[in-house]
Amino acid sequence: MKTFKITAVIGLLTCALAQGALAAEPASCKQVRFAEIGWADIAATTGVAMTLAEGLGYQPRKIMASVPIAFTGVKNGQIDAFLGYWAPSMDSVIEPFLKDNGVKVLEKANLEGAKYTLAVPSYTAEAGLKSFQDIAKFKDQLGGKIYGIEPGNDGNLLIEGMIKNNQFDLGDFRMVESSEAGMLVQVARAIKKQEPVVFLAWAPHPMNTQHDITYLAGGDDVFGPDYGAASVHTVVKPDYESRCPNMGRLLNNLQFTVGQESELMEKVLEKENPQNVAKEWIKANPTILDKWLAGVTTFDGQDGVSAVKKHVGL
Repeated sequence: MKTFKITAVIGLLTCALAQGALAAEPASCKQVRFAEIGWADIAATTGVAMTLAEGLGYQPRKIMASVPIAFTGVKNGQIDAFLGYWAPSMDSVIEPFLKDNGVKVLEKANLEGAKYTLAVPSYTAEAGLKSFQDIAKFKDQLGGKIYGIEPGNDGNLLIEGMIKNNQFDLGDFRMVESSEAGMLVQVARAIKKQEPVVFLAWAPHPMNTQHDITYLAGGDDVFGPDYGAASVHTVVKPDYESRCPNMGRLLNNLQFTVGQESELMEKVLEKENPQNVAKEWIKANPTILDKWLAGVTTFDGQDGVSAVKKHVGL
């Protein structure tokens, strides 16, 4: 009888442990709030994250914000994850949030091999505007303008700093703020007319294949070395991974290549819904789920890969 009872207890414990390994996330983790800053690359990666989360039984929500507001939202618990911390260009923006332990940067970048600095159409480079030091020489042709993107953006702040400090003799220049789409329209107009234009540019982005552009040399002290070489990171609240370990694993697993992001961004820039773009891309590249969902279950502890495949129509 004792042997039977011991065996029964061991069986119950084994069952409990097995269920514990697949335990559901706390109810407080079901809604996942992602920051989105209006850039095509972040819209694309956030669209993927939201699609995966929805397929896993979570309730993802997108919150539009500027870069500083995105970090503030994470710190204040109004945003759960921000996939768009570009380093080193955003280092000065995130620094105070890291100092007071308001946010945490996940260990692995979600993108390596990016770059972010000023660029010109290649015909402008051929005319002699090849570096930051050359910009002032072309002031009249440029109308004294450098095109940035949305207000509060880190790249805009770097341009403003150059103008304010008269770095590279740019003190008489004016930065034109609009949005990523607005800036690209201005660049396309200038290229159509074969006029010189200086603008914020980055990779991954379809602009690199849609237009023949040249990144400017000599901006290491502003945008960092190697033409603004960058990596992109995911930011969460410091205790998020311990509170929501399953979603934390997904966010840590979510890594992209420059090629993958460029493919996703093309459709996003055509005004397609980022989550629809993500679903179609995953359907065409289903093996990526083994990496992205390694060790990840559904919200209620079931097989994650099967659930997401069903969600995207595989």
